[in-house]
Amino acid sequence: MRNYDLEFLKRFSMVIALLMAITLGLILFAAYLHTRIPPEISPQAAKRTELRIAPAGAVYAGATGMADQAAAKAAALAKAASQVAYGGTTDGKVIFDNLCTACHTTGVGQAPTLDHAHWDGRLGQGKDTLYKHAIEGYTGPDGGIMPPKGGNPALTEEQIHATVDWMLANLK
Repeated sequence: MRNYDLEFLKRFSMVIALLMAITLGLILFAAYLHTRIPPEISPQAAKRTELRIAPAGAVYAGATGMADQAAAKAAALAKAASQVAYGGTTDGKVIFDNLCTACHTTGVGQAPTLDHAHWDGRLGQGKDTLYKHAIEGYTGPDGGIMPPKGGNPALTEEQIHATVDWMLANLK
């Protein structure tokens, strides 16, 4: 080897050793600082973390799961019952115009329109049956579909009775 090659290797080795020493010093300094900084105790940050890692859903299994599902269903029904549709009005025309008109004026889903040709066979079953089908829903043998409470669970039975009575009174 030549003399200047040896000189280069000597200086290059010293630079590498110096860089390694600086790196080791920085690592030790960072570890020291890490032990001196207190952990974050902010309640808002802890709450955000809990919300981020919370499970997206729950598993219902066995008797406990069935009880939880029944409780959830009861809570949903109670919430729906507590809401009053259309301001609690028992004016059948108001309810018909806002909810029923979409199907019962066009015949969508084979809904009977407001004429005697569609209703005379149903009237023979009695008003109680018509009320029951309007409240509980009905799927006819011809494929006609009536959703429970016309699709609005917030309707009361009195509102449904008033609407059915209004529809029957306005048959053409």
